[in-house]
Amino acid sequence: MNLNQRRLSKNLFEEMLLLTSQNLPLVEVKDNYTIIKELGSGSYGHVLLALNQSRGNPMALKFMQKSNTDLRVFLSEYCISLSLAAHPCIIGTYGIAFQTDRHYVFAQELAVNNLFSLMKPQAGVPEMAVKRCAIQISSALEYMHMKGLVHRDIKPENVLIFDRECRQVKLTDFGITCTIGTGVESMPENLPYTAPEMCILGASDRLIVQSSLDVWSFGVLLFCILTGYFPWNTAVPTDKNYTDYAKWHRSSRIFQIPKQWKVFTVEAIEMLKKMLFPEPSKRCASKEVMNCLKTPWKMSLENKNANAGIGRLDNSNYLVGLDNQNLNRRTAR
Repeated sequence: MNLNQRRLSKNLFEEMLLLTSQNLPLVEVKDNYTIIKELGSGSYGHVLLALNQSRGNPMALKFMQKSNTDLRVFLSEYCISLSLAAHPCIIGTYGIAFQTDRHYVFAQELAVNNLFSLMKPQAGVPEMAVKRCAIQISSALEYMHMKGLVHRDIKPENVLIFDRECRQVKLTDFGITCTIGTGVESMPENLPYTAPEMCILGASDRLIVQSSLDVWSFGVLLFCILTGYFPWNTAVPTDKNYTDYAKWHRSSRIFQIPKQWKVFTVEAIEMLKKMLFPEPSKRCASKEVMNCLKTPWKMSLENKNANAGIGRLDNSNYLVGLDNQNLNRRTAR
């Protein structure tokens, strides 16, 4: 997408925000929807499974608290979600947006769960299912990047599954999505998926967003769901696992392969190293995974004791850590 196309797209998006804000009705939920149960919650609000009383179809209603959600933030997430929903690997968003006395609300399609729910600590997800995920996430990211958008929050919780074999998965949660070239500040907390150029931002610094941010997070996601553990806690010089990786990446012939990487085949290592290039300008595109689908990604002996305890993925601790993140931009399911 060239500069003129980006400007046109930005103008159209602004018009979409304006029109949506002018047509955001005040709705009494109980008069229009039958609430079945809560699907998830966080500091942003909550997501409810609901039946539309006039149509009878189930949907997920995302409620965002007015007290801590700017109207433009809500409108941006809804409009971006709606504009991307035509892609088969991006969550469907219905043309339903309204407000209550205390919440802004919009509706999306239901999924079985998210990718994190399939992950087993120290084991991950079966390789065939991972490859199915890789194909679909790559397609979703290519579509977004072609439109000049960067997701900025790629992680297993934001990949929804519709079956346990991952024959259909969809990318969701566009709460911090922005256009390529936007200047952004550091996040409240850096996760293992956060690219190193974001981790080193000072309080007053701004980073110009590029699609390489998503490629990095996608690479960490693949590592994580293949193994069941993180390659590092944070991509900063004080994290030994990350610094060992960075040294090895710069000169593989001098530095020994980090032990948490020994579960991968040569082909998978080369693919991940291209995605996880510390210098953002040298990272490959997300479609790089398509070149490696015919080769195995993990060694035949997958459960090596040597990997025990490295970046261990513990569901409860991990979710506690996520509570400290800016969850008002996250779609819980």
